[in-house]
Amino acid sequence: MAGESAEAPGEGGGGGDSGGGAQERGVAPIKLQYLTTKEQFHEFLEARRQEKPPRETDVGEFDSSDLAEPEAKRIRLEDGRMEGGQTEDGQMEGAAGPQAQKRARGQNKSRPHVKPTHYDENRLCPSLVQESTAKCFFGDRCRFLHDVGRYLETKPADLGPSCVLFETFGRCPYGVTCRFAGAHLGPEGQNLVQEELVQQAHPLPVRNGLDKTLQQQLRKRQVRFGRAEQALRQLSKDQLPGPSPASAAPTATSAGEVPTAEGVPGPGERDSQQAPGPDPGTLPSSPVQTCGALTDEDTVRLRPCEKKRLDISGKLYLAPLTTCGNLPFRRICKRFGADVTCGEMAVCTNLLQGQMSEWALLKRHPSEDIFGVQLEGAFPDAMTRCAELLNRTIEVDFVDINVGCPIDLIYRKGGGCALMNRCTKFRQIVCGMNQVLDVPLTVKIRTGVQERVNLAHRLLPELRGWGVALATLHGRSREQRYTRLADWQYIEQCAQAASPMPLFGNGDILSYEDANRAMQTGVAGVMIARGALLKPWLFTEIKEQRHWDISSSERMDVLRDFTRYGLEHWGSDTRGVEKTRRFLLEWLSFLCRYVPVGLLERLPQRLNERPPYYLGRDYLETLMASQNAADWIRISEMLLGPVPPKFVFLPKHKANSYK
Repeated sequence: MAGESAEAPGEGGGGGDSGGGAQERGVAPIKLQYLTTKEQFHEFLEARRQEKPPRETDVGEFDSSDLAEPEAKRIRLEDGRMEGGQTEDGQMEGAAGPQAQKRARGQNKSRPHVKPTHYDENRLCPSLVQESTAKCFFGDRCRFLHDVGRYLETKPADLGPSCVLFETFGRCPYGVTCRFAGAHLGPEGQNLVQEELVQQAHPLPVRNGLDKTLQQQLRKRQVRFGRAEQALRQLSKDQLPGPSPASAAPTATSAGEVPTAEGVPGPGERDSQQAPGPDPGTLPSSPVQTCGALTDEDTVRLRPCEKKRLDISGKLYLAPLTTCGNLPFRRICKRFGADVTCGEMAVCTNLLQGQMSEWALLKRHPSEDIFGVQLEGAFPDAMTRCAELLNRTIEVDFVDINVGCPIDLIYRKGGGCALMNRCTKFRQIVCGMNQVLDVPLTVKIRTGVQERVNLAHRLLPELRGWGVALATLHGRSREQRYTRLADWQYIEQCAQAASPMPLFGNGDILSYEDANRAMQTGVAGVMIARGALLKPWLFTEIKEQRHWDISSSERMDVLRDFTRYGLEHWGSDTRGVEKTRRFLLEWLSFLCRYVPVGLLERLPQRLNERPPYYLGRDYLETLMASQNAADWIRISEMLLGPVPPKFVFLPKHKANSYK
């Protein structure tokens, strides 16, 4: 396979000192006149930083003058040792000779998790913010401040002279708590309103929010899942010995029948009756009770052939990206030409419990004309109930099942990639969700779990028989993660096996040439993931079939638009500003890997090539190339003002910040 013979991508290929010798594999080929050394690179940025007036903020341990790595990373970078003096190879320190430096990879699981509310300890009561002083929402149990004067004494200084919400919509709903409140507060502290702009601006609301009443019902387990219970009973009746999936040809079934399949359960697999989630005893199996005249929707269920078809062949599909694939980022990608967007992976059990943070992943902006949500779960009952719940409450064009997540937290519970080895549970999840959904069901999978044991070509025909409308294949296994190139030869083989079900391919697309080669494999379309994080204008390049030598000022405008969208979405108070800053910094940990077109010796840049140290064509271009978190914080301060005292940021992935 192509992925097996390829060298490991530049998760560790770049970032080293660069000379004028032969080009290293895994390192982006940059013109010689722009190359520099690690020391010269940081000396240049430090000199320019000192030329500007210093900021009176405490960046904590991430001061740009500190060249040391965070403690959690330094242990692995220096000599590859882990806790207890044991090396990554399992040997004790001193049992072997000197070792080469190990690359930091994986997640920073022990990084500090500082909530945005931490920076706003004295919070004003929402009843005062919304100018409803007659009655407090929380009554005597209110824990917030009711003294506006006392709040203003401790409130940090404004971050800028203009408020995005006030300029866009004519009114800022955050009032005195807004970090740009000077733009819309009157002489007596009243919140000003631009009546003309309020009447002219009629923004379409962001959809798929969680209603408070529904949240309380979910927490008290008062929601009934009639269609899900019926589908689960049907699945339990079909638990009879039957022909194996390999010998049974996929055939169409009626609305009330489910094809039987026999799979080998994976390690630790439990019965669906033991799955976490709402207690079946508290959820009556009778249909949902309604009042008024009966409609067709009450008595007639859509047959699979009557469902709305998902016709996105040839369209550019933005992958569901955990952490970075938030609503403001998707708006950026839509503006650059993404056709299909999907929300971040949401855990079904958290949705059934009414967790507001999980429901926030389902929100849909009006600009997202073709939008889906991605669910993760390991058990048929929880996934089927969640599918019915979403079918009632949100507006989406499709629902996707995550069968490609490689992280241990999900895999060990039987979800994500583990479902590829749990054929019976996988079939029950797909068939159960398909029966309760009125929109198409899609699935995203990997080539397999183990590196040299491909499973996708055997699963895809079964998915087609189970009623899946579309499948997406990431051309790597779980064990490979990103240490091999995506295997597009195998994706081509799987596209033939899945036909006539459309198959989208995913992996290593960073230019229009990559997208063109991918389409030649016979896939229905391409899904773009990390490529969009490195350069969201990739969608424009693919549609216009050109390389865009985007300038540093244009890239800064993209970041400025992201912060505007973030403040609109998360708010302009301290909590919203710091949440916007956090997601901006996570995105900058990927953006720094982009190399401008004008600096490359060979086009295009490949996704497995790390950039060496180089000086850009101007200071801002050089600053954006820095892979040090302190420089990302400096960029965020250009857009969102100074960081709070003792601010700390460590990126999600270890390989994304080093000096």
